[in-house]
Amino acid sequence: MDLRALRYFIAVVEAGSLSRAAHSLYVAQPALTAQIKKLEGELGAQLLERSHAGVTPTPAGSQLYEDARRLLSDADAMRERIKHVPQGPEGSVTVAVPFLLTTLLLGPVIARLRDQHPRVRVFVIDGLSLTVHKAMLDGRADLAILVDAPSPGDLVCTPLAEEAMYICGQDHDGRVAPLLQPQAGSSLPAMAFADAAGLPLVLQPRRYAIRQAVEAAAEAQGLRLNIVHEHDSARVIRSLYQCGAGFTFTPACSLTDVPPWLWPQLADAEPQARQRQGSGPGRWLVAQVVAPVLRRQYTLAVQARRAQDAATQAVAQALADHAQDLMRQGIWRATPL
Repeated sequence: MDLRALRYFIAVVEAGSLSRAAHSLYVAQPALTAQIKKLEGELGAQLLERSHAGVTPTPAGSQLYEDARRLLSDADAMRERIKHVPQGPEGSVTVAVPFLLTTLLLGPVIARLRDQHPRVRVFVIDGLSLTVHKAMLDGRADLAILVDAPSPGDLVCTPLAEEAMYICGQDHDGRVAPLLQPQAGSSLPAMAFADAAGLPLVLQPRRYAIRQAVEAAAEAQGLRLNIVHEHDSARVIRSLYQCGAGFTFTPACSLTDVPPWLWPQLADAEPQARQRQGSGPGRWLVAQVVAPVLRRQYTLAVQARRAQDAATQAVAQALADHAQDLMRQGIWRATPL
């Protein structure tokens, strides 16, 4: 028996007439009569008494009327409940990302999530790598991209990418350009760490990951860093080296912050010309640090308590997918792990 037949039966009982019920249901009376007869056949009982005054339910019909009303009410309630069940991931997710990766990754990821998972809301904590790591340890972030960080037991970690470090700044007097070395298979030149360490440097304090990597390389070679500015703020550091106040060590992900007038030259020039892109006074210089190559590893970390949460999984997957896209396209000069 189907729900439509039960609705028809209820309408007939409440109307007390097949013709009036057919009119209210917008069906032909013969079709309605056929539905009632089919229902009687399925149940093996007469459901209606017919007379010149109309129809009245038999004892079996009265029982069916009560049961059918409850059944249809339950069916309507079920339909409403199903209608309000979330379709796809739903919830709020807080993401902590290093400042230098925020511009590169988060805008496209949040836009993609809005299209694919509109019930997922993303909140962002951005800062230096130390801030991001602390946000995960404190439980303020549900997932994060960690830099060269150990993996505590309460985090589920997946290797994401490895990238090299670069030296960036303006060559005011043309003295830095001779330090550049061509790199086979790369559009950017290289510079030995020993030469980079002697440039006027703008760096973070020692507690930050980039500074620690640079200090370790300097100590290994017995070198003294020529630091002219030291600041906590990545924004201040970026402003200083972009205005020509010094050079800084920066990971590949931040090369998108290089002044836009440089990139047309890099895109159009031959490798030899790219090598000389810092050769004029006041020209911008970007070179990969070598001897040794300084590298950073990124890990996608999720709080263990949120690892099975659908919304958190959706955000983590979107971050990983976009990072892979950027690396494949060469926009992010990093190696997938």
